Amino acid sequence: MLQRFYQRVLALSASRHAPWWLAAVSFAESSFFPIPPDVLLIPMALARPERAWRLALICTAASVAGGALGYLIGYALFDQLAAPLLHAYHYDAAFARFQATYAEWGLWVILIKGLTPIPYKIVTIASGAARFDFFLFMAASAVTRGARFFLVATLLHFYGDPVRIFIERRLTLVTSAIAASVLGGFLLLRYL
Repeated sequence: MLQRFYQRVLALSASRHAPWWLAAVSFAESSFFPIPPDVLLIPMALARPERAWRLALICTAASVAGGALGYLIGYALFDQLAAPLLHAYHYDAAFARFQATYAEWGLWVILIKGLTPIPYKIVTIASGAARFDFFLFMAASAVTRGARFFLVATLLHFYGDPVRIFIERRLTLVTSAIAASVLGGFLLLRYL
């Protein structure tokens, strides 16, 4: 079933309304949708390489806006759904520790997870549930999502179909290597 859904989303890339669909999928993926925007971004950038960066900008803006919705879901629905369960099981103190840990390390979580193909909605909802600083969350989301989509668009613009094949087969490896490099760079700056 998911494969058929994937194929339908992929077919949208050929539509004359493809940029709007790209924005919609990017927005939804950041808060509740299971298919990443790369499914549309890659064929659209290959078909029109001169528009690759414009498409990356659409992905970035819509993904960050969708991240705000994911944050709201975690922030607003947590109190109605999860908080009563945590209280019933006497996990209030454990959740307070989670919030403190997320306040300290949440920026790193956002920066690293935003680069990887791991569902970003997990980060957006967790950030809201932990009451992470919203403006810092939005800024980190813009940086990390922009880096991810612009990297894909740049590679496709200059190298085309061979890069598409490599990215599709090894997307986790590519984005994880980038995330490790970013983390390593921050650690070097902090401790040197």
